[in-house]
Amino acid sequence: MRCPFCHNADSRVIDSREADEGATTRRRRSCPKCGRRFTTVEEAVLAVVKRSGVSEPFNRTKVVAGVRRACQGRPVDEDQLALLAQQVEDAIRASGAAEVPSHEVGLAILKPLRELDEVAYLRFASVYRSFSSLADFEKEISELRDRQSAALQSATTPPGSPDS
Repeated sequence: MRCPFCHNADSRVIDSREADEGATTRRRRSCPKCGRRFTTVEEAVLAVVKRSGVSEPFNRTKVVAGVRRACQGRPVDEDQLALLAQQVEDAIRASGAAEVPSHEVGLAILKPLRELDEVAYLRFASVYRSFSSLADFEKEISELRDRQSAALQSATTPPGSPDS
């Protein structure tokens, strides 16, 4: 790391600490040439590889913008969109990869969006998965109904009963 004062190309790490719940690392450094100290903040860069092969940094605002279109006219507020974008970023970072295909970002959006608003989920999934017929919508709606029925049944089945 280059010293910001004398521009020496070398520095020594004195102390390292995690910040922002482990998302960044703050390092206290010392320059062996001028003796001055400075702090650096390091953050792991998460890149998204688009279909064209171009790589760009992950951008939560792009996730929010895409999901906002699907949620247009739905009872979803900005805080919920921000939380969804955070969940998507957390899921992608949990994979441990420095670069993820844009397809993985879309997949990471689907699950929290389905839990947030089913209509918005259908809108987003229809574009993301390129629905081409009414049968595609019917299949997805059927899966949503099955999932909803299973959730209702598990919620109403008392613990310890033969069905649980």
